[in-house]
Amino acid sequence: MNSNDFGKYLSNYFLKYIPHRTGYSDNTIKSYRDTFTIFLRYCNDVLRIKPDKLCFSKMSRNMVEDFLIWLEDIKNYSISTRNQRLAALHAFFRYLQIEAPEYIELSNSILSIRTKKTPKVEMNYLSIAAIKELLSISNKYNKDTRRDLAILSLLYDTGARVQELADVLVVDIRIKQPSTISLTGKGNKTRIIPLMPQTINILKAYMKDCGLFNETKISSPLFFNKRKDKLTRAGVSYIVNKHIQTARKKRPDLFPNKVSPHIFRHSKAMHLLESGVNLIYIRDFLGHSSVTTTEIYAKSNPEVKRKAIEQASQNIIPDEKLTKKEKDDLLSWLKEFI
Repeated sequence: MNSNDFGKYLSNYFLKYIPHRTGYSDNTIKSYRDTFTIFLRYCNDVLRIKPDKLCFSKMSRNMVEDFLIWLEDIKNYSISTRNQRLAALHAFFRYLQIEAPEYIELSNSILSIRTKKTPKVEMNYLSIAAIKELLSISNKYNKDTRRDLAILSLLYDTGARVQELADVLVVDIRIKQPSTISLTGKGNKTRIIPLMPQTINILKAYMKDCGLFNETKISSPLFFNKRKDKLTRAGVSYIVNKHIQTARKKRPDLFPNKVSPHIFRHSKAMHLLESGVNLIYIRDFLGHSSVTTTEIYAKSNPEVKRKAIEQASQNIIPDEKLTKKEKDDLLSWLKEFI
């Protein structure tokens, strides 16, 4: 067998197969590429197999399982991230099954590795009071503050994923009424989200600061760092955490200990649900492919459950029909036992 067989098929997978024969989004491709970068580093640093010497004859189910254990135990990856790395490996070996049938036994053995069940964690979301506190950031409205306020406002108002927000271009914003933003999510699916007047006013001030109303800026990223590079997910997380920490010092009762930018998406979904918005509309608003995904918000919200139970009870339990004399007699009887 060719000693470079793994490298040959891996190159073809990323350079030919994925770009031309799959509908993977840029984020999925990047995640898959990162997986193999980490895997090759593991082989080099832990197994002492250099990338140019790695071949299928040196690979096995046990080798991949050990890699996954290493991710959790040594690199401290979460179970969900471990499962994402496994999904990338599975996708490659499904490709290998078809392209190189001589490796079908190896492919099948690695494809038989199962994902781990992730522990159910309570879904964190912020109350409306917490959102208001967070958006009342510094009265010193300089450029950085206006940018941060625009980011926080958009994350909540649109329920956008962090990467969706980072990818927004100036052209994706419609300032004129009805004001909207175009978000591109998983699977390159685009959805149009209406923007509230308060959010548009914040965006106008920020865009004016940065000169983004200039026609030459139409294809520029909406949010960028001091080097004028597009803001990354890590950059958005840093901004969110900075303002969460400030708000928590003032109102520790309103903010959980662990907060990520995704909490704005959860919060918006919960607030829409509590306001009586149908799950189907929330599904479309969030860009979920199935309403089953959206149902987790209904299952996690005790207030929604309470209202549903109360509504059901109203239709079943008969109304109280006591006369005034019966009520007085009942109160007198109760007083004898108090």
